Amino acid sequence: MPKVIITENPKSWNIDLQGITVIPPAEYLTDNQYLNAKNTKIINLCKTYTYQSLGYYVSLLAEARGHKVIPKVSTIQDLRYPSLIREDSLEFDDLIQDTLKHVDQNEYDLYIYFGKTGNEQYNRLSGLLFSLIQSPILKVGFKRKKRHWTLQYTKPLNISEVPAEDRDLLSKALQQYFAGRSEKNFQRKKYDLAILINPDETTPPSDSKAIQKFVKAADKVGFSVDLITKNDLGKLSQYDALFIRETTNVNHHTFRFAKKAESEGLVVMDDSESILRCTNKVYLNEVLQAHQIPTPKSYILSKQASLDVLSNLKFPFVIKQPDSCFSQGVVKVNNDQELKQTVANLFQKSDLLIVQEFMPTSFDWRIGVLDGTPFYVCKYFMARNHWQIVNWKNKQSDNGRAETLMIADTPGPVLDMAVKASNLIGDGLYGVDIKESNGQYYVIEVNDNPSIDTGIEDKIIKDQLYLNIMDTFMQRVKAY
Repeated sequence: MPKVIITENPKSWNIDLQGITVIPPAEYLTDNQYLNAKNTKIINLCKTYTYQSLGYYVSLLAEARGHKVIPKVSTIQDLRYPSLIREDSLEFDDLIQDTLKHVDQNEYDLYIYFGKTGNEQYNRLSGLLFSLIQSPILKVGFKRKKRHWTLQYTKPLNISEVPAEDRDLLSKALQQYFAGRSEKNFQRKKYDLAILINPDETTPPSDSKAIQKFVKAADKVGFSVDLITKNDLGKLSQYDALFIRETTNVNHHTFRFAKKAESEGLVVMDDSESILRCTNKVYLNEVLQAHQIPTPKSYILSKQASLDVLSNLKFPFVIKQPDSCFSQGVVKVNNDQELKQTVANLFQKSDLLIVQEFMPTSFDWRIGVLDGTPFYVCKYFMARNHWQIVNWKNKQSDNGRAETLMIADTPGPVLDMAVKASNLIGDGLYGVDIKESNGQYYVIEVNDNPSIDTGIEDKIIKDQLYLNIMDTFMQRVKAY
């Protein structure tokens, strides 16, 4: 992928960067070779990004050409409104206080070069600020008042404003940014894939062995792969694709990663719309009913509604938080007293709840669907002496056993229903849960981030499962 730095006076550029072209903005804006170039990374280091300046137009036209540029026009606009950035910085206020607690003066300036600083103890904070404010060189000012530090301003700097003692630091930070996370001594492939994981997650969608199988499969189809975590938001522009293998939610960094990656032109699974649709059971209930896909008898309950609207349901029945997952936030109630108590508790987190008839079964079907095609089938059995697949005891999970089947041995109506339900969400990677009762099938939910663990979902087709997913990524990247 071509790499280009744009600055007004390339001749004064005295940082040695192999394989990187340094040109003035006029050349980038008018030369046809850059107009027609594909898969190009642009670092905009113009003197100013003010509206309709050359720096502004470099970022604007880079986005129009499909180039990966930093800073983006949206970032330039954000820098005009420091109050918005200050509000966003409150999300990691504890880190600001902890990082600056040993600073003696009441004002402090932090110079950030692609997320790096000259002092190791500030790198975590600078990395998060770079994720928040995607600008190559930043000066960030903090002020302490009544022992509490607040972010006061953020100012993008051009190359001439970098202190002489920081030039080597800038060179190293820029090299690392262009090279990606990996600093291994091997030739990276044409395309780069990031896999978002959370090493500390209790019940991740893929175990560590499955993640390594994804890495090997990605390498086989032509990706260089980096495993990234929630602290690597600022590095997404270095990649061509993002695979989220961490439990997703809308009010969560996984959703921000999906949105950010999409804005950078990456191919993404799970895409933000799938996360939005799948993680809210109110939406799923409505869309499934609107398209006449059988579900257990369900009601949407609001805080203002009388519980009398549930009179057609017989105890026991199930109450769900809209964003419940892994059997958490789902409660079975057996009588009026449990109903009132459960509703009161769950309404503290959401203004709407899903109330659904209880449909006891020994197992749930799980159909894995990729790009509109089923590619694995499992039966997830209920946990021992429990009515759910996962039984949470003292925050520890007890899972029921799983059985994997061949696609050819799966009832046709189950496969058809799974494809129809997943197509209402999108064309990504989904796990469709279906119950079978009295010879009829009912969709329980569509999961945007289905479990794929070694020895379970891959039991039948083995490594081909991982190759199927990675091949889909590669086809989409090449078609982009």
